[in-house]
Amino acid sequence: MSKTLRNKFLESLTFEKMYDAYERAKIGKTSKKEVLDFEYNLEINLVSLINELKNERYQLGKYRQFKVYEPKERIIKALPFRDRVIHQWYVYEFLIPYIVPKFIYDSYACIKGKGTHRAVERLKYFIDEAKKICGNFYIVKMDISKFFYNIDPNVLFEIMKKYISDKKLLNITSTLIFDEKNEIGIPIGNYTSQYFANIYLNELDQFVKHQLKIKYYLRYMDDFILLVPSKEIARDLYRKIELFVNQTLNLNLNPKSHIYPSAMGVDFCGYKVYYTHILVRNRSKRNMRKKIKKWNNLYRLGKLDRKEVEMSLNSWKSHIKHANSYNLYNKYMQKIKFNR
Repeated sequence: MSKTLRNKFLESLTFEKMYDAYERAKIGKTSKKEVLDFEYNLEINLVSLINELKNERYQLGKYRQFKVYEPKERIIKALPFRDRVIHQWYVYEFLIPYIVPKFIYDSYACIKGKGTHRAVERLKYFIDEAKKICGNFYIVKMDISKFFYNIDPNVLFEIMKKYISDKKLLNITSTLIFDEKNEIGIPIGNYTSQYFANIYLNELDQFVKHQLKIKYYLRYMDDFILLVPSKEIARDLYRKIELFVNQTLNLNLNPKSHIYPSAMGVDFCGYKVYYTHILVRNRSKRNMRKKIKKWNNLYRLGKLDRKEVEMSLNSWKSHIKHANSYNLYNKYMQKIKFNR
């Protein structure tokens, strides 16, 4: 693998690859009007995108903005479908094959075969190992304050230039990054954003692993954890990481970032992980109680969507099975006042 990406832009700009991007972009959206409109003149639209990219005339469309409220309130920005096709093409042709493999092993977001459950399994392994070696150790649990909204596009572009030397590819990268008149932050709704965010914090990963040389470190998006032998070491590492985050990445740590003894366990990726066991996070249980209360009310009104209920319950059951929660599912099912 070459040190930087070069001579790959035109090689990847084929009708077949753009068609594959279109197929991925439309998953779960086949009945939407903008997708049907794009599909009506599919070949013409795909060729148009290819020519715009080849001749460096491609520009992003206008964002549609809306809010979501779960798990917390966030502003989502969505591009027109044709732009989402471009994002799929860019991510699959360049980011996944050439940049993602350069991440550290213990980065768990946006990587095929990893995810929250793998991250929690790895954390449990780290806790077990640290307990054997250190006895009572300390946990440094940190995250970034309003991460997506505070990513500096100028810093991000400089990072991308470390990986890309192809001029045309850099131009499209610039278009995708500087899509809001160079304002701070990147849109949460873009498919590229989760990858750009991971590439951004890979700089932190490399610093922690190769300069600070921390063995027990892992990250899931902007949540990251270090396990260290003592409070003194933890405090020193906290200061060094905070300085790096501020000065190199132009970000701030969340004030809730803190240091505490291992006996308190680690709240991470929806679970509370201890040396002896793993529990489902209290917030997850509160949310399920609220859902069940809502479903019971909808059932009494004759407005219950049973398909939605089954999907939600199956998802939660899949989540809690990774914890020591033998009786939890049955306990919550008893709260349901209707036949499933």
